[in-house]
Amino acid sequence: MDKRKLGNTDLLVSPVTFGGNVFGWTLDEKKSFEVLDGFIAAGFNFIDTADVYSRWVPGNTGGESETIIGNWMKSRNNRNQIILATKVGSNMDPNGKKCLSKKYILEAVEASLLRLKTDYVDLYQSHYDDLETPVEETLEAYDQLIRAGKIRWIGASNFSAERFKESLETSARLSLPKYQSFQPEYNLYKREGFEKELEQICLDHQVGVINYYSLASGFLTGKYRSEADLGKSQRGSAVKEFMDPRGFRILKALDEVSEQYNSSVASVALAWLMARPSVTSPIASVTSLEQLKNLTKAAALRLDVEVISILDEASAWE
Repeated sequence: MDKRKLGNTDLLVSPVTFGGNVFGWTLDEKKSFEVLDGFIAAGFNFIDTADVYSRWVPGNTGGESETIIGNWMKSRNNRNQIILATKVGSNMDPNGKKCLSKKYILEAVEASLLRLKTDYVDLYQSHYDDLETPVEETLEAYDQLIRAGKIRWIGASNFSAERFKESLETSARLSLPKYQSFQPEYNLYKREGFEKELEQICLDHQVGVINYYSLASGFLTGKYRSEADLGKSQRGSAVKEFMDPRGFRILKALDEVSEQYNSSVASVALAWLMARPSVTSPIASVTSLEQLKNLTKAAALRLDVEVISILDEASAWE
């Protein structure tokens, strides 16, 4: 499987990233191990998680996803085969707030390393912006962790265009570590938020993009065609917002293209993302080995220019 360079790092990542938000939620540890084994066996190597996954599940406290991944890597003795990304800055404490202070980051990374059963993270990401903490303070914390060998590279997620640009400019001005990746919500339905300003910033600064909700919470798999389908999974309620004329127009175009390529709708939706000049490795989650086939097929799918135009037109946001 062809690998892609993430930003200006030495990380060569698979063209699809596994989204670890399902671990400890829709997948228990045994099933998580099975899916992760299949993911690596298929030639993929990039896994993304966060310290806060999956605190939203009743009875969970956060850290469940990292713990499962750590247990899996230890049991398989495969840490050196994995490019591991996690995040900091979301509110692990239900009564707390999103935080990127130096003190918070230095404490949070130790907890993540403990759960992940490793002594370093390949990509450590600011999960959400913290407007109360100066940009340079956050970057100084990352600089300390890089020097200590606890993290290798840094990325950002969910920043505004203005704040992300300020972070990149601060890194250059003060010779501090630079965000090498950006993680936005981005898919065929949700295009404007990234494409309007952020995409060009990423291209101009050679920042790799590892977008989340690549399949719009499952809507772009074609699994949900009416409100009656929303009960098909625990995540079904998140799909209702896409069920409008534009959403169904996108599905119709995906149906047309998937038939032409003898592929699944999900694989085509991911292949469209991988064809974007800005995107390095879209994030997608699966809950079974059968669904994993969609990721494998997507990684091998090369859409021609005419087909990309069909999908572009159906999903146009202007």
